[in-house]
Amino acid sequence: MSREEATREAGQGARGRPCSVAAALGLVGEKWSLLAIREISFGNRRFDAIARNTGAPRDRLAARLRALEAAGVVARRRYSDHPPRYEYELTEAGRELRPALTALRAWGDKWAVDAPPAAFTHSCGHDLDAAMVCRHCGGEVGFDDLELRVLAPGWTREGPAPSPGT
Repeated sequence: MSREEATREAGQGARGRPCSVAAALGLVGEKWSLLAIREISFGNRRFDAIARNTGAPRDRLAARLRALEAAGVVARRRYSDHPPRYEYELTEAGRELRPALTALRAWGDKWAVDAPPAAFTHSCGHDLDAAMVCRHCGGEVGFDDLELRVLAPGWTREGPAPSPGT
């Protein structure tokens, strides 16, 4: 799905609330897409390595990589002319998905597996224990610290705003 299609699907006129989460999931929310992004971010950029490390069926992986390329999440670069072969790299949009993958990994380590299969070491020398912080004040963000402001016209926190006169 292209960025425009995902935006249109999640935007006004779509079923449900206009939502950036829905638009993002329309672009990258399929299992093989996220696992391909994981592998590319690990430095495994060639199709064979991505297929091996994700376990994705080759035809589905090829389709997901084409969709990610069309959406501007990955870029394809030729590394061999004979035969023509390509590798994938994350674009700026793809690199900005790393915090989402980190959050999914942390959740999976806690709730989906018996023991973490991998860990990241920060440059400070400690295992990564990621936290969301406010860029303005530097404070760690807890969800109790947040207040939702609905910006989509015709919507409130509860759902669609009542029509005038109802």
